[in-house]
Amino acid sequence: MTDSTKLIVSHAPFYRDACTVMKRSYLIMAAALVAVIPGLFIFGAPAVGVCALAVSSAIFWELLANTLMKQQPTVGDGNAAMIGLIFAMLLPATAPWWMVLTGTFVAVIMSKTVFGGIGGNAFCPPALAAAVLTVSWPHLMNFNGMLVDYDMAWSMVDPLINVKFFGAEMADFYAPAELLVGHQAGGIGAVCGAGLIIGGIFLMIRGINRWEICLSFLVGVVATAFLFNMSNPDLYAGPVFHLLTGYTLVAAFFLATEDASSPVNPIPMLIYGFGGGVLTVLIRNKGAWVDGALFAVLLMNLANPILDLIRPKALGKV
Repeated sequence: MTDSTKLIVSHAPFYRDACTVMKRSYLIMAAALVAVIPGLFIFGAPAVGVCALAVSSAIFWELLANTLMKQQPTVGDGNAAMIGLIFAMLLPATAPWWMVLTGTFVAVIMSKTVFGGIGGNAFCPPALAAAVLTVSWPHLMNFNGMLVDYDMAWSMVDPLINVKFFGAEMADFYAPAELLVGHQAGGIGAVCGAGLIIGGIFLMIRGINRWEICLSFLVGVVATAFLFNMSNPDLYAGPVFHLLTGYTLVAAFFLATEDASSPVNPIPMLIYGFGGGVLTVLIRNKGAWVDGALFAVLLMNLANPILDLIRPKALGKV
């Protein structure tokens, strides 16, 4: 029998915090549920079905990939379930079943497995999956068409669509307090701003999310929205509106912070997060898409390898 003691390698100054992949996945899901559960109450049974299908299908795709590649099952680490849950947060409650399956396939197989599995992906899997659906079937990711026109007890419309097409004065109809409790049309887990903020703070306190990315992303959104609003208050909404609508808070706390596709050094984190916030508002105000958060995160994922070249000089190196 192999002597296990010969396989142990130790070298100072390693630091061990006993946080496993499984523990991280479940903590992130717990934080996400703080925002998802209010969405389930707001949208009802259809939202429950979408969330259940997203999580279960994400697990199925990973198990299928493990089987086809003759690997040990990895679904126990919770990463696939976490991807499915965060992806469900971005979907309308009335998303058709085939779109959910397509999205989880892109997130688990195309975004993670083909890159070698967890830790090797270049893009945030839920963000890439939702962006693919947005580009491929924009009418199915249109919250007005999928929620307001659907036969359900729902009276609010997507605030971003209103402001995009009717001007900044429409933002006055949405009080920040109402947006915080989910009084808007949007993704299942993206409408309750208060839940997203609580979940994000929890992840930062536990050390799962780096505050540099989260806060710099929000600062980028606020600064850019403020400049646009100052240039033309009748056309561009203010910072608070952009913070509490669309995917802004989901992107700041659950998408931009994805481990494999975000920087590991402090200064790159600040640049990465701030750039994502700037691009979010820039795409919203000047781009063709109503919400730019998904595309902003993916663009910063592309810049991540270059940004991470900015690192402290090694000790003793001249």
